[in-house]
Amino acid sequence: MRETRPNQLAWHETLEIHELVAFQSVNLMRFKHAAPEVKDRMLQALYFQTIKDLEQNIVDLLQYYPKAQEAGERGDSYRELDEGYYAGSLLGFAKSSVKNYAAAITETATPQLKNLLANHLTKAIQCHTKIFNYMYERGMYPAYNLDRLLKHDREMAERALRFRN
Repeated sequence: MRETRPNQLAWHETLEIHELVAFQSVNLMRFKHAAPEVKDRMLQALYFQTIKDLEQNIVDLLQYYPKAQEAGERGDSYRELDEGYYAGSLLGFAKSSVKNYAAAITETATPQLKNLLANHLTKAIQCHTKIFNYMYERGMYPAYNLDRLLKHDREMAERALRFRN
């Protein structure tokens, strides 16, 4: 007998969408801020196309939030988004650094370079941990409260969509 799919997202789907919305919202604001400063018309056109695509991506993904499973207690504490934006941007960078170094190590045959990259990976992991702890301790990253995490995503995404420079 086949299992019927519930009318909600699986946990892992919810968390993947959270990662995508958070990452794209932070970068959408960054790109909107940077685009007017770009002087080369072709490059600026690429920025504007990327902005348009990210806006649509976020709108598309947010449609799935009502299907996210509810978990944990609901929290109403509000955090200033600017502080969260900067911390989230730093966290996203650290996370990408960990992934990039891990991938680079698998492509490296030279022992000295592999050791150097492994040392850099360790520093990137430590950096990520410090930034995560900073955010978690200040309520900016409610990692263990899915409802608050998704609420924060929505706030950040809506702010990114409204942002005009």
